[in-house]
Amino acid sequence: MERRFLLNDRLVELGPDERGLALAWLRQRQGLCGTKEGCGEGECGACTVLLGELSPRGVVYRAVASCLLPVGELPGRHLVTIEGLNPPTGLNPIQQQFVDEGAPQCGFCFPGMVVSLTGFFLDSADLSVNDGLAALDGNICRCTGYAAIVRAVTALAATYRPLLDPTRARVDQLAEWGILPAAFATAAARLSTLGAPPIERFDTTAPAVLFAGGTDLIVQQPDLPAAADLAYLSRRPELRVIERELDELVIGGAVTIEEFGHAPEFRALVPDAPAIVGRFGSTLIRNRATVAGNLVNASPIGDVTILLLALGAKVVLSRDGRRRTVPLSEFFLGYKQLAREPGELVAAVRVPASVAGDLVSFEKVSQRRFLDIAGVNSAARIRCRDGLLERVTLAVGGVAPVPLSASSTAAYLTGRTLDAATALAAADVLESEIAPISDVRGSAGYKRELARRVLFAHLLRVAPDRLRVEELV
Repeated sequence: MERRFLLNDRLVELGPDERGLALAWLRQRQGLCGTKEGCGEGECGACTVLLGELSPRGVVYRAVASCLLPVGELPGRHLVTIEGLNPPTGLNPIQQQFVDEGAPQCGFCFPGMVVSLTGFFLDSADLSVNDGLAALDGNICRCTGYAAIVRAVTALAATYRPLLDPTRARVDQLAEWGILPAAFATAAARLSTLGAPPIERFDTTAPAVLFAGGTDLIVQQPDLPAAADLAYLSRRPELRVIERELDELVIGGAVTIEEFGHAPEFRALVPDAPAIVGRFGSTLIRNRATVAGNLVNASPIGDVTILLLALGAKVVLSRDGRRRTVPLSEFFLGYKQLAREPGELVAAVRVPASVAGDLVSFEKVSQRRFLDIAGVNSAARIRCRDGLLERVTLAVGGVAPVPLSASSTAAYLTGRTLDAATALAAADVLESEIAPISDVRGSAGYKRELARRVLFAHLLRVAPDRLRVEELV
């Protein structure tokens, strides 16, 4: 079994006893302590690393939280820490710009930010300031140096955006600028010489734990990667495809949320997908969390789940080569209960291509805009012509034991003329469909009011000329 991978600029091999999480392995086994140990839950960004994977277009790098990354995911890949980005002498341009702006503060969170911004330089299409700031949405500064950080990112984007040549390999340009060491240019060739890790077999009688992104599983069971055999779904290429099949878009279960939101095939159906998905966790989480993982987590407020539910998606379940398809609206039987038989895997999600042309709206109410669990979230798919609501589907999270398909509310709206009276009456129908409970994210009464408000937000978005906020009280 292939256990070799690139760590910064050198080839390493995992020993038979080396298990657990990459963060501990880096610090304790490799002495690479620039990767800091912070929250241990992927929320602070102090442990950010780059994970590179060989693809037809070269090595694709993503910034991820090493506290949620099992070492078993590393074979065949390129793991980059802050030490691997340091030049032989002095500072690289990202580090220097931070210093010039007074942004590093205490230095505990600074290395993770440098790694995340390196991911931005590798991935952003046009090196815009907005992309640079978004790349840091999972990195906190405990010393509250945010104004200086914004200045540094703004200056970096202003300096290098005009120099960007879209016809050249990004890695080569970054190496010329000093943002990447020159050794990155050989990473693809070096990875191609490694034997591919074996494709995971999903034997329903085997004891291995099926493992996708692990962004929730490891938080709940942090000792799992060290104590159990994991079958990594990322090793199954058929689970990572996004492709059009006739009148449906097929999204593999192991596709990450970031890949899902930015896939051209999905954006053709939902143009606002990147902005919508940008509300789901942080970049560090979205680069690991998977579409299927969000579904099987069975949270009543799963963001991806609510969006797909409104789109009328179907779930493809697989076991021992046999497949069956279940409408997502029928997949959730009760709190944390799924219409999934033992050993079945969520192989894919199918989204109807007829979504194209409809308004797809997503609303999320949480205490923080980013990296927070919703109190109430909602998605709607609406087709409206000349004020007539021709087609409506609505999903609401946080108001029932399961992600709720508000079918009665959607049925009430469909075929009606959109005006204030219709919106208020539909909100009353929605109130009859939901059954929120009081918890740490709000009282039942508060969530009822939120559910009404997010419905109004959807309707205002589809026809702002036909409704006024003052009428929706």
